[in-house]
Amino acid sequence: MPRVWDVPVHDSTRVRDARVAAEGAAALSGLDRNRTAAAALVATELATNLLKHARGGQLLIETVPPPVLPAGQEAASVVQIAAIDHGPGMADVPAALRDGFSTASTLGAGLGACRRIADDFDLHSVPGRGTVALARIGTARAGTARSRNRAAAPAPVAAAARAGGVNIPFAGAEFSGDAWAWVRAGHRTTLMLADGLGHGPDAARASSAAVEALRRSGHLPPAEVLRYLDAELRPTRGAAVAVAQLDAETGRLSFSGIGNIGARLRTGEGWRPLLSRPGIVGAHRPTTIPEHHATWGPDCLLVLHSDGLPSRWTPPADACLASFDPAVIASVTVRDASSSARPVRDDTAVAVLSPVPPDGTP
Repeated sequence: MPRVWDVPVHDSTRVRDARVAAEGAAALSGLDRNRTAAAALVATELATNLLKHARGGQLLIETVPPPVLPAGQEAASVVQIAAIDHGPGMADVPAALRDGFSTASTLGAGLGACRRIADDFDLHSVPGRGTVALARIGTARAGTARSRNRAAAPAPVAAAARAGGVNIPFAGAEFSGDAWAWVRAGHRTTLMLADGLGHGPDAARASSAAVEALRRSGHLPPAEVLRYLDAELRPTRGAAVAVAQLDAETGRLSFSGIGNIGARLRTGEGWRPLLSRPGIVGAHRPTTIPEHHATWGPDCLLVLHSDGLPSRWTPPADACLASFDPAVIASVTVRDASSSARPVRDDTAVAVLSPVPPDGTP
């Protein structure tokens, strides 16, 4: 089941909680002692930065698949740490990533150290809106970190997209009833988001069953994937599920959904919704499952989200957003759509599919 550590960082005592959470996630990912220490250090630095520069924020720590999948292989999970705040933001992000830069009378080595240690690192910040910092730590040795600000080996040509997401359990629960996953079969890349009915362990078991079933059916078209999942989820309470599939050979995106999973697609013409059919996968599947199709290009962006996010959220207006890590885009979406006037009553997951940048950076 998708274990997520949602650590609210509003005082110094939570910095230790962040470190312990990172160590727990590293154990789930099977990281060795050195990479576990790296994950703990990154979590500590990002939590400390939240206190120093934003007067607090939120740290989400979980195990996720990597942002770019090798063809025909199941990649090992990595530890993902997302620091989200509504603070003052940064006017000069490149400067903030340089060692020695500080606005809080500190050594200024935190973000620079995180970038060096992590296998993936990205940062999005807008003055007056806040900052999202994201790091992933896998089995790579320190010193091989890649980020949008450093050179990286080109991704395989067949990897036409990358994916990422964030998952927030309801009321700080140990497990989330939402789950996202993606698989790659030849030239087809398939992204799925599942929302188990209700929340809690039973909902988590339903969404986890959907993830396992996707790994066996990702070579099928989206509508067929949903039919397969419907049979596999019968022993569970069921889930709302949306499936998007990108064909790298034709440049076509296909989408099908059942239940209340939201989907927004950005193309050169702006944002448009992709509609799902009413029903519950594993309980009340509709007789017909239509597929929606769209042309995929370098300016496209797909956002899938569970009903923990407001249905009428406004997509980010940042024209350069697609160049950021997809999990950063998911984090920005959650941050900007949240409101104290609308209490969250369910788990919240956002998964994003975006093009691989021309330089091949994951």
